[in-house]
Amino acid sequence: MLAARISLFYWAIFLIVGLQTPFLPLWLNARGLSVTEISIAGALPLFIRIVATPIVAYLADRSGDHRRMVVILAWSGLACTVLLSQSTQVWPIILLTTLMMLTTSTIMPLTETLAMRAVRTRGLDYGRMRLWGSISFIVATLIGGAAIEHWTGSVIIWLIIAAVVMTALAAYGLPQPDDNAGSATTASRPRISHADVAELATSPQFLLFLAAAGMVQASHAVFYVYGVLHWRDLGLSATWTGVLWAIAVIAEIALFARSGAVLKVLSPLGLIAVGAGAAIMRWIAMAFDPALPLLIALQILHALTFGATHIGTVHFIAQNIPPERAGTAQALQASVTAGIAMGGATLLAGQLYGPFGAKAYLAMAVLGVLGLAAAAMAQRRLRA
Repeated sequence: MLAARISLFYWAIFLIVGLQTPFLPLWLNARGLSVTEISIAGALPLFIRIVATPIVAYLADRSGDHRRMVVILAWSGLACTVLLSQSTQVWPIILLTTLMMLTTSTIMPLTETLAMRAVRTRGLDYGRMRLWGSISFIVATLIGGAAIEHWTGSVIIWLIIAAVVMTALAAYGLPQPDDNAGSATTASRPRISHADVAELATSPQFLLFLAAAGMVQASHAVFYVYGVLHWRDLGLSATWTGVLWAIAVIAEIALFARSGAVLKVLSPLGLIAVGAGAAIMRWIAMAFDPALPLLIALQILHALTFGATHIGTVHFIAQNIPPERAGTAQALQASVTAGIAMGGATLLAGQLYGPFGAKAYLAMAVLGVLGLAAAAMAQRRLRA
């Protein structure tokens, strides 16, 4: 039952992700925001979460009750999303988009902490729980694409509201501190200290790991922010957009389902290196507006550029970070990956996409090269 409850929450939270990631820029565009304003709306929450996410995770680690923090964030996210749906002016829209994305995205590292704790204490399979989030992402993209095709981009915000409601309700099914058999009680479990955070944040090994994972995931910036808009300009329908996203995530699901076997062959850092190599190939090809058959093949590489990198990330933390620091480590990773790296890459994308169009993907390939170099350096240090 524990695996089912965690899987259900992954399903709910990824309904939000599956609607926000490809389609929120279309809603913002329908509200009258320019390309630059959409870039600001996408990047601002990424930078703020550099500070906000570790603080929230530190508080959750100190309390030992990550579930309660998830519940609070989920209901806060719902309030922000409802207010956003009623906004028509640019800066209120940007502010509420920032708050919505902060509350919902900060949930993710806390969820990963709860899931990996269950993996350690109950022997659950992370990949088989997490794949339900990927399946949900497919459902969300297909529903979102069909809804836009039938109505307009304005419908997306109402679908997001429904997804946030489901997430808030599913949060009550997440494990409480005493749900993990064999773990220490809340009172006796070691608590993270300020010194622990400082040691973690200054560890050369951990910093190299953060750089590797952060660069590879940040290399998706042009695709995440402008991919749908660019495909639309090339003449692809909203339905085909949903199908292409679904293809990417189906490949990701296949990898998650076999992640246990893959981890017997490749180390976590090895998986991140594979993701980096795939990113280099994927983004170079995307820079030249490939025809639909090749575009389908490139979408399959998402299993490596995102999936392999993500699996490597969570398992590196689980294998190398003490449990009492796991939430903060996940949050620092999220802050670097989805904050510093992705935020910077998103702003870069905003500067490059306007004048260069698809050629902006070449800059993303460079991030893949940097991620590969950092993963190799981290692996060498780990072996030393």
